[in-house]
Amino acid sequence: MTEHDLPPPDTKRWVMRRKAEVVAGVRSGLISLEEACRRYTLSVEEFLSWQRLIDSHGVRGLRATRLQDYRGASLLHAGDNRAAE
Repeated sequence: MTEHDLPPPDTKRWVMRRKAEVVAGVRSGLISLEEACRRYTLSVEEFLSWQRLIDSHGVRGLRATRLQDYRGASLLHAGDNRAAE
């Protein structure tokens, strides 16, 4: 992976492939987390959510239309844990 493989800094439309490229760039050491967040105007939390979605659901988990489903499932599981306490 090279810097040429990363999305341009002015990216506005974040499709699955572009999000995955940024995560791969950080994981490979091509770009630091701090630089990625600065370059793409991302919060650390947003980047980490992309990383978690890839780890949990693969690149397809980054589909914007699926995010609500995954987040909703996470909230349901969190509610289950609270109810068990």
